[in-house]
Amino acid sequence: MYGMIELSNITKTYRMGEVDFTVLSGVSLSVQSGELIAIMGPSGSGKSTIMNIVGCLDRPTSGSYRFEDREINAMTDDELASIRNVKIGFVFQTFNLLARFSALKNVEVPLIYGGVPARLRNARAVPLLEKVGLADRLHHKPTELSGGQQQRVAIARALVNNPPLLLADEPTGNLDSRSGEEVLKILTGLNAQGVTIIIVTHDQTVAARCRRIVNVKDGQIISDQVRA
Repeated sequence: MYGMIELSNITKTYRMGEVDFTVLSGVSLSVQSGELIAIMGPSGSGKSTIMNIVGCLDRPTSGSYRFEDREINAMTDDELASIRNVKIGFVFQTFNLLARFSALKNVEVPLIYGGVPARLRNARAVPLLEKVGLADRLHHKPTELSGGQQQRVAIARALVNNPPLLLADEPTGNLDSRSGEEVLKILTGLNAQGVTIIIVTHDQTVAARCRRIVNVKDGQIISDQVRA
């Protein structure tokens, strides 16, 4: 039986001038539905490249990637875009909110791309902002929100299409400890409701909230531990 994610012998090589630079070398990773995983490693270890490949933001140079038992490498760019919009939610360290849009409109962006009518967009976005504690900030723009509030908007946006997988790249990296804790509570709560979550992090405190920790070094997985 396949897991939600099956990476098999993945390599990733970039061409820099006349030199090939290998970022990943023979990475294999299986993720089951409902897991909460931290991917850790030093800068340049390849952990963000793994995240980009899992999120269909980049293609591997070689190897196999199956998502929900579908071979990703054989898909067209349009098929990959559809998976990114419907199946995968993204949360980034830098929030990536649109400055001219309100919190509500930012959450609606994936629905706009999906052609969802305005009335239905509102009906789906508002409850998510309420869920992350921003019922009184619906019409505030990012510059009117704290870092923690902006990250909660980003989480609501990531969830608006009800994806089975959430990828978070250093989600607490730009936050103070209190805001970071609030974001972690939201993420662990979502996982308890069945959302599969993979977090790239340098922070041991964040990793400690995950049941499984994958360590990456020099483009390879050097350890994969499940905590009791």
